[in-house]
Amino acid sequence: MTEDLLSIREMCDEFEVTPRTLRFYEAKELLFPHRDGTKRLFTRRDQARLKLILQGKRFGFSLEDIRQLLNLYDIGDAQATQLRETYVVAQDRLAAMIRQRDELTEAIEDLKDQLKWGEEVLRSMDQAEAAQ
Repeated sequence: MTEDLLSIREMCDEFEVTPRTLRFYEAKELLFPHRDGTKRLFTRRDQARLKLILQGKRFGFSLEDIRQLLNLYDIGDAQATQLRETYVVAQDRLAAMIRQRDELTEAIEDLKDQLKWGEEVLRSMDQAEAAQ
């Protein structure tokens, strides 16, 4: 079993996170490392949970959503509830991301138009100045 346990440093190296991040996730009850004195030892389960936490954060899930989804693992229905709930949350997140992308695309086009207008105004000012 000891080869399956990772120290906080090994977890940081493996997942490219800081010790502070791991302690934060522990405080938020997302990770549950074993304690050996002051040392934290992370199990394979913690490693799998951290992988899912980081993926959820990448997709923009809230920590509370992630915590609730991870807690569904132990219901005893072969993770069917967890998968269904994750699917619903992921669909909602995807819809939100698409809306954000569309809003950002519109804002980019508006800004391009404003820059083009500004360019034309500056060019006309430069031409007027040169004509004097």
